[in-house]
Amino acid sequence: MLILTCPCCGVTGEETEFHGGGEAHLKRHGPGSSEQEFHDYLFSKVNPKGVHLERWRHNNGCGKWFHAARDTVTLEIYGTYSAQTTEPPQEIKDAITAKRPGWSWREFS
Repeated sequence: MLILTCPCCGVTGEETEFHGGGEAHLKRHGPGSSEQEFHDYLFSKVNPKGVHLERWRHNNGCGKWFHAARDTVTLEIYGTYSAQTTEPPQEIKDAITAKRPGWSWREFS
């Protein structure tokens, strides 16, 4: 069972209190984008064995979206942070690097 802390309201709870929303930090393409860009946005998702940055919603609480860094193998949560940020905070990247030297995820490392 995952234990997540909502960075918006500060409540810590089991994963049943939250709802997963897929991969975080996807670039959304608007009108005028190519068919390939739109295809990649819809269907080209990363599903790594290891560290993954995900979107979560606090369903049974404040209802806000946030991001979480977790390990898909060990289910360890490295931290949660606001959905309005464009990349993971440095302290979360440092926590991941301490346990998994040389990790990278898309353009982050």
